[in-house]
Amino acid sequence: MEKYALLEIIYLIGSVTFIIGLKMMGNARSARNGNLIAAAGMILAILGTLFLHENDVKIVVYALILSAIALGTIVGWMTAKRVQMTKMPELVSMFNGMGGACAALIGLMEYEHNAGSVGAMIAIVAGTVIGSISFSGSIIAFLKLNGTMNKPIRLPSYNIINTIVMISVFAFAGWIAYASSAEGGSLWASSVNGAELSQGSMLFIYLLFAVAIVYGILFTIPIGGADMPVVISLLNSFTGVAAAFGGFLYDNKIMLTGGILVGSAGTLLTLVMCKAMNRPLTNVIFGAFGGSTTSSTTEVKGAIKDASATDIAILMNYSKKVVIVPGYGLAVAQAQHVIHELEQLLEERGVEVKYAIHPVAGRMPGHMNVLLAESNVAYEKLVEMDDINPEFDQTD
Repeated sequence: MEKYALLEIIYLIGSVTFIIGLKMMGNARSARNGNLIAAAGMILAILGTLFLHENDVKIVVYALILSAIALGTIVGWMTAKRVQMTKMPELVSMFNGMGGACAALIGLMEYEHNAGSVGAMIAIVAGTVIGSISFSGSIIAFLKLNGTMNKPIRLPSYNIINTIVMISVFAFAGWIAYASSAEGGSLWASSVNGAELSQGSMLFIYLLFAVAIVYGILFTIPIGGADMPVVISLLNSFTGVAAAFGGFLYDNKIMLTGGILVGSAGTLLTLVMCKAMNRPLTNVIFGAFGGSTTSSTTEVKGAIKDASATDIAILMNYSKKVVIVPGYGLAVAQAQHVIHELEQLLEERGVEVKYAIHPVAGRMPGHMNVLLAESNVAYEKLVEMDDINPEFDQTD
């Protein structure tokens, strides 16, 4: 069997492990094994790429690649092992930013070698723009989550500035893709067949990279902590889409599959969270976060009652059904273990206990699920918002 055919089979196996792993992550009991299966598929794909390609690669290149893999593995492993559960949103933002930076750097490196190919130029420019936005946006999200940037920063006429920059980025990207392709490549190609571009023309892709970085900062900088889960999910989908463009550029099936899975999952999760917050997706894209938005059709039902800890203890003691609604305060206070102890005490008295999980609770998608799983709360007790709402009428 030829190396190329064997490599394609390995990529197919890796793609299947991604899909199976993602499916298994939908259940807390199988999530760990799903993560391991997907990781095994990724390792298999990396090894296949290193040793089954048909290119003439020097030993020094292998040494650099293996050194980079070793360095990334050590740093990633040590960081993930040491990070506290309350700092998980920051870790997710940082890792996502690294993925976006990787996609953008691929575009910068491949730009000068693919003049004359319309499809390749579209993939390169799109990957550069989307990856750059994801990188800078994720870094700003990281700084906000760890407290370095405590307050949202909103520039005067922010929406207008943000929209102008966004339109400029995509218009500039479209022009570069056209000018470097078969139709326009001859305008600045330095070689006869247009396969490579002149050094002067490389300034345009660097400028595009810089402008996209600026847009990523403008996109994220006005956003408050409460809106971070939606933004992290959206930036995660951006990274997936950028990786998918890289797969298209290299005709790499596993990059394409992985990017599509991450991009589609992140987009669907973003839509779900936007629905839960009663905000359209356009508000996310155009940066309409951080302001005070109220809906004229929203009707507040019921009355707010102040209660002390003693009052709550007495009420719970005589309750038959209790629904706990965790939020970001649970993460800050690291109270997930205490709340699990409370749950166990109530259940010993015959009280039915459930947890109502809001899609945007915490500072990242699934934040409450992760914290409660750490304290060994049964996954069956975690109920999504739409499913738990009808039960509040029968809750003490």
